Amino acid sequence: MQINSTRYFTILLFFIYSFCFSQNDSLQLECDVTLFNQTTLLQNIKNLSSDNFEGRRTGTQGAVKAKKYIINAFESLDVKSLGKNYEQPFSFLDKGKNYHAVNVLGLIHGTTFPKSYIVISAHYDHEGIKRGTIYNGADDNASGLSALFSFAEYFRKYPPKHSVILAAFDGEELGLKGSKHFVKNSIVPLKNIMININLDMISRSDKNELFAVGTSYSKMLKEVILKTKHSNKIKLVTGHDNKKDWRNDWTHSSDHASFYKKGIPFLYFGVEDHKDYHKPTDDYENINPKFYIEAVKTIISVIEKVDDLQIKR
Repeated sequence: MQINSTRYFTILLFFIYSFCFSQNDSLQLECDVTLFNQTTLLQNIKNLSSDNFEGRRTGTQGAVKAKKYIINAFESLDVKSLGKNYEQPFSFLDKGKNYHAVNVLGLIHGTTFPKSYIVISAHYDHEGIKRGTIYNGADDNASGLSALFSFAEYFRKYPPKHSVILAAFDGEELGLKGSKHFVKNSIVPLKNIMININLDMISRSDKNELFAVGTSYSKMLKEVILKTKHSNKIKLVTGHDNKKDWRNDWTHSSDHASFYKKGIPFLYFGVEDHKDYHKPTDDYENINPKFYIEAVKTIISVIEKVDDLQIKR
């Protein structure tokens, strides 16, 4: 009996998805090619770390361009604004200079717990131009920022149970200023924020390791990381949150620190410093696309597990 091409394709898809959904959660993620568009993920990080954005330093035209890019991406992905609009402007003084900065805040409504929030954050500022040289900050932190868009794409297909705030913070490089302003002037009650998941440098690792920091403060989150197999292609490891080893403690190293100081549980995803950290060579050409794509998939698998929890504070 001959089978027409449409019917054959339908049967093939049925067997593919039957196999995927018969596996455990981690294998399901690897089978599911519809999580997000990988080409778009790479294009976003390439765009945001191009010379056009002039290193995205807070208060510069490059930062304004990045802000507009984020808002356009949120709008195209059906991400609502958290407040009256996407922008949360603020000012601060640093080393005698006054800066005007803007957090960009998006909202995805939860299907089951709409008044309980998961804040997923990444800072969009970087070093800007120094002595005529552009510091593009591909890994730091165009990588985390671009992942936010892929999460939005994922949530459009698979709506979360808890509401999700996608927070693109400004002023991180100048002392975590954006996240500090966010928690001090929170649009939603801080008691309703169940966790902060922060991304800062996730696109390359010589050791093929992605760190999940913050598990030493929460037995529940440690179980999420250690008891679930998230990927066969990269290593998701815990660490860098031991107060006794302060030199290697990342608890205060990025925007998650602002949430930690308010008693809000956090998971920080990042890699160890590399040779291009805070150098003009942190360009798109030096990221590892395969590692980056797998890191984003892995973080999605963790977000799925966290969304199934009910973290009481």
